[in-house]
This record gives sequence, C-alpha cells and structure tokens, in this order.
Amino acid sequence: MKNTPIDYHTVQQVIDSFGLPDFGKATIREIVAISHRIEQLTGTEFIHMEMGVPGLQAARVGVEAEIEALRNGIASIYPDINGLPALKAEASRFIKAFIDVDIAPEGCVPVTGSMQGTFASFLVCGQCNSEKDTILFIDPGFPVQKQQITVMGYKYETFDVYEYRGEKLKERLEKSLSQGNIAAVVYSNPNNPAWFCLQEDELRIIGEAATKYDVIVLEDLAYFAMDFRKALEVPFQPPFQPTVARYTDNYILHISGSKAFSYAGQRIAVAAISDKLYHRAYPGLTERYGGGTFGTVYIHRVLYALSSGTSHSAQYALAAMFKAASDGSFDFLSEVKEYGRRARKMKQLFTKYGFEIVYDRDLDEPIADGFYFTIRYPGMTGGELMKELMFYGVSAISLSTTGSNQQGLRACTSFIKDHQYALLEERLSLFNENHPL
Repeated sequence: MKNTPIDYHTVQQVIDSFGLPDFGKATIREIVAISHRIEQLTGTEFIHMEMGVPGLQAARVGVEAEIEALRNGIASIYPDINGLPALKAEASRFIKAFIDVDIAPEGCVPVTGSMQGTFASFLVCGQCNSEKDTILFIDPGFPVQKQQITVMGYKYETFDVYEYRGEKLKERLEKSLSQGNIAAVVYSNPNNPAWFCLQEDELRIIGEAATKYDVIVLEDLAYFAMDFRKALEVPFQPPFQPTVARYTDNYILHISGSKAFSYAGQRIAVAAISDKLYHRAYPGLTERYGGGTFGTVYIHRVLYALSSGTSHSAQYALAAMFKAASDGSFDFLSEVKEYGRRARKMKQLFTKYGFEIVYDRDLDEPIADGFYFTIRYPGMTGGELMKELMFYGVSAISLSTTGSNQQGLRACTSFIKDHQYALLEERLSLFNENHPL
C-alpha cells in the first residue's frame, strides 16, 4: 500500500459508503461531503478546492447599506416584483461604467442570485418559439445549469470549446444553430471552470450568429471583470468587460453579487435584459400567457411565480455596491485580486510536481490567474486523479462533470489558507514520488 498522508483504508471506506457507481461523476456536494467525513474521522486537514465559494469578507459598503435598510423596517415590506428603483438605476449605470453598454433600468431585474436568473432565463427562452426547444451550452460550464434544464424538462446540446477557439468557433456554432432548434446559448466569461476568457472576436462571432439565427445569448458574468490581466477596475474608462452585447440585441447579462462583491450568502444578482429583447413579443409567450413582452413575462409571470421578488434588504446592499463602484469610491476588484495571487502560487506548486494546466491559453496568451484553474496528471483520467488525491487530503472536482472532454480537475482558489501552501507542497511532493512520471 502506498505511503499516503491519510490512512488508505479509511478513505476507501468513506468513498465506498457513498455508493457512487462512477466516482469520476461525483457532484461537487458529494465531494464536499466525502472530504468532510474523512476530516472528521481522521482529524487530518484537507485542502479544499472543490467548492466555488467566496473566501473573502463581504464588501462592507453592501453590509452597511443592508443593515441600515433592515433598521429602517424594510424586512416587513414585500419588495416590488420589478425591483428596487434605486437598484435598477444603479445597475444600469454600473453596466455603462464597466461594460460600456446601455441597458435601461427597466430591464435590470434583481434576482435571487444568478442561479435564479439563469433558471428564469432558460424557462422564458424555451417558451418563445415552439420550434426552439433546446439550450446550447458552450462548455465547460457550471454543472448545475444543466440540472436546471433537466428540472424544467428542456433539451440541451453542448460542445467543449477547447478545440474551437477563435475563428473555429464560427463553424461550430453554425453547425448547431443552423438546425433551427436552439432557443438560447449560454456560457460564462471568465469561464467556470477553466478560467479562459472569450475574446472580443469570439464574442462577435457569437453575437452575429445569435442575430442570424434569432437565438438569445445568456452571458453569465458571475466572475465580473475578474480577468486580472486587464485594468477593468476604472469606471467609465476603457478597457471594459468584454461582452456579446456589442454584437447583438438578443442577450441577457447575468451579473452576480456573489464573487465580485463576496456577497454570496444574500443571494442577490441582476439579470440585465437588452432593451430590444425586453420589449419584444413572441408567439409562444402570447399563446401561453395571453400577451406580454419578453421582459414583462420574465418579471410578472416567471419571477413572480418563482419567488414573488428578491430579498428586499439585499437589493439595498447591491444598489450601494453598484453606486460606490461606479462613483469610483469602491475599488471592488482590489480585494478579489487575491484569488489571482493564490492561483499563481498554487499553479506553481502543481506544475513543480508534474501536473499540467489543462486549459492553459487564451488564443495567443497564457490563461489568467483567478478564481479557478484546471489540472491534469499524465497517465490518469480525471476521475482517477480526483479519487487518488483524496488519499492525499486534496479535494477537487472532475472536469467531466462540467461538460469538458478533457481529462483533469477543476481547482478553486477560494479556500486555500496561507499556512496550507507548505502543506500542499508536501503532499504534492509525496504524490509525485508515489506516481513517478
């Protein structure tokens, strides 16, 4: 038996107790539960890289605004289903300040985190036209979004963009969109899990294809402006966050408070619907609801049915954070750049001991350092590597669960602690010794 930091039999027994037919397809929550159980049984500290949870303090400007709102009695009042007017106005201004796109406050809709925003967006997009019943994922992506599609009984298609960067993306999109069954296209930028960033030319390709085939683009900006290679922190000055919104009118931007503002616990985000899409009527929506536009159906039918509004006090928090960022008094990116520093240290350790970065480039430049990165170990599948690292007290998720065709793991930087870099090096050194290349 190999010399591993954690007792081999204990780890194997815990894994077996979960009854997973294919460990490589274990979900994030299952990996979290397994690693925590091993920690409890052995008292051995794990290096957790599986959960994409913010590891920084929530932005104080938001906390203070929310506390003030609660003290003023806002908790007893139902929120307006359209959203707090101040938040809608500040969201519109924030989008102009950091994306340089004009979206009317009317279309800036507060949602209970981007998870609810994408659920509502998928739902409405799939009801617009009876001939378009499928969502296209530009993968790898956030696994739970496919679960959302499954919950609502829709169909989806997917492709791994690894082999289709740059101009190759155009031909691949044509292949899917020309079938006529795609209602919406979804991707994250920066990408979860691979942290590559689609470039302006690629976003132009997506936008032009969306217009040509009348498809709605759902741009998930959960990691807003967190491409730390660019100075995206100055409001109303270039460079701006890249977006498909410059190349089509068929889009919804999902801007979350969870990562950029470390405000994940309050479940607050904005779904920003383009002006033209907001006011567009679709035959499928008219038939189902008796009238209304995309925007009014989204708000007054779907969101109303899902939650009857978004946390009132959290809307005050997000409004304050948007305002302070746009005013230039709150550099929201300065704190989250810590994720980039962590990623740089962690990637150096992994590559030192024989690991390789899977998604390693953005066209002609190296991938950014940020919230996630991807790793593989020669000769191992993603599932094998994920399981083997459990014996070394290191937990991550397989890329296969994200729609990737590549063998490897997604590693999140949010939970790494200062004292754990030495521990990680010690364990990776032993791993490399036990798995010589």
